[in-house]
Amino acid sequence: MAIEDVGLASSTLVFMVLGLTLGAFIWGRFRYDLVALAALLGSVMLGLVPADDAFMGFGHPAVITVAAVLVLSRGFERSGLVDIIANQVFKVGERLILQLLVLVGTVVVLSGIMNNVGALALLLPVAMRLAREHNTPPSLLLMPLAFGSLLGGLITLIGTPPNIIISSYRADVAGDNFSMFSFAPVGIAVALAGLAFIVLVGWRLTPKRSGQASAADMFDTANYLVELKVNEASKAKGLTLQQLRDELEDTIPVLAVVRDDDRQAGYAFHGMLQAGDILLLEAGPEELKLLEDKAGLSAVAELEEDDADTDSKAADASTEEGEAHPPVDTAGLQLVEVVVRTDSMMINRSVRQLRLDHQFGLHLVAVARDGTRLKQRLRDIRFKAGDILLLQGEENEIAESLPTLGCLPLANRDLNLGQPRKLILSLSIFAAAIVAMLLDILPAAVALSTAALISLLIGVLPLREGYQAIDGPVIVLLGAMIPVGEALETSGGAALIAEALLSWGSDWPVVVTLGGLFILSMLLSNVINNAAAAVLMAPIAVSLANGFDVSLDPFLMVVAVSASCAFLTPIGHQSNTLVLGPGGYRFGDYWKLGLPLSIVVLAVSMPMILWVWPLTG
Repeated sequence: MAIEDVGLASSTLVFMVLGLTLGAFIWGRFRYDLVALAALLGSVMLGLVPADDAFMGFGHPAVITVAAVLVLSRGFERSGLVDIIANQVFKVGERLILQLLVLVGTVVVLSGIMNNVGALALLLPVAMRLAREHNTPPSLLLMPLAFGSLLGGLITLIGTPPNIIISSYRADVAGDNFSMFSFAPVGIAVALAGLAFIVLVGWRLTPKRSGQASAADMFDTANYLVELKVNEASKAKGLTLQQLRDELEDTIPVLAVVRDDDRQAGYAFHGMLQAGDILLLEAGPEELKLLEDKAGLSAVAELEEDDADTDSKAADASTEEGEAHPPVDTAGLQLVEVVVRTDSMMINRSVRQLRLDHQFGLHLVAVARDGTRLKQRLRDIRFKAGDILLLQGEENEIAESLPTLGCLPLANRDLNLGQPRKLILSLSIFAAAIVAMLLDILPAAVALSTAALISLLIGVLPLREGYQAIDGPVIVLLGAMIPVGEALETSGGAALIAEALLSWGSDWPVVVTLGGLFILSMLLSNVINNAAAAVLMAPIAVSLANGFDVSLDPFLMVVAVSASCAFLTPIGHQSNTLVLGPGGYRFGDYWKLGLPLSIVVLAVSMPMILWVWPLTG
């Protein structure tokens, strides 16, 4: 077989693998890390990737750098930085434009010095609290905040994985990578333009869903917290709470047990129920009927929620003997609202499968999805990314379990999730790594990995949480897709795509093809992970530059910027997914703000890229 025929056969196989991979990414039935790993192993079996090189991607500098940045970002989260930011943000007052300016402006800055998902994680609870204190619909704040984190990631090497990938790819093909602040001239211009558009115009394009999006409304305890009494004839008498749950065949959470005016949290009550005990629990109408029929429990009083401090108070009621029963105070019950992250171990699993109670010491109280509280039985719910959960547990259990489960706290009631204040130490370590990179003392991967190691050794971040900070699915995605992306180049597939684009753009200026590359990469990043989009588009960009016989840099920069601009869907970037539940958004809400913002980014970035990185440079 002729060499040309062999090359054509290889490129055809690569296109088939990539086509199936992209289809699986878009379908979303399987996690993207599993899809990427399947693509890698399939490429090995088809002879597109040498077996000896199959897992070389996991040691690629881009993968190591991403992992180190994730660890350092988690260190910032624990350093007390959020408290400092919150104290300043809460001073802005009730004007929505000022709230947006401070919130989005802050996340833009933070996303430049840490991973943009980590920056969003810092500010998401702040935005939720700000919305509640000023009665602002969270939907007006959270999508701009998520998009701001994407814009800020464009500014530096470490802000977003596509920048790291493109920098490493440039080192592979040109012998030198982009530096820490090579992205800054274009990134700052785009971020400022995007910030101005969002604050002045864009927020008006977001849906206003105060009733659905407010977590206070989703978990309206006035409608769901009830007191039930154990009577002499109750089946529940003599049972432990676990036996009661087994009897009911459901995970109805008992928040507290009151006996002789002595209240004990449900998770800490291990005795047997007695006549006269009062159970404070979360139950809707269906669960209430189940408790009355199967356990013989009778309602004592419904609880009302105090708007000022969210403490629930029971309305006056009388017991069967006619004696007044004092209201049960819910303060100190350690309730916390969290959002399920895209990398959470909870996804597609139920409470029983996770053994949430026994293994993590947490009790599921309620679940909200797409801005609406789910009414089905808690034991039947399989969690999805973006779900909002109301959990109960001891403070230490909550603080330790949430990172393991992959949940991000949104707001808390009578609970302080603050971490030790080691901001100065954390910033000093990070600054030293940046100086080492700027002075070419150490490569980015080595400098940032050293900083992460030092942070772990001196206790800025516990070792266990350091491992939890590393986003396993993203690491697997990158490690698997890098060899597949290289196969696209070595098989000649990238050159074939570039030739087709060159033929299409032969009668047009180079800048038109560059714009087409930008749009193609941006659209791809909205349906698959942005890191995967950068891996796939980088070799095509290089082939295009070589075909036009111009500088590689503007083409690589176009991919770096466009791959990070996933503003059209909630699945293109983790930041978008994280605000889906808390904001009460729907899939079709994103493009209304995302499309005009994408046009703004395209209009600003193209001339800036060509000015900073000329075609003939």
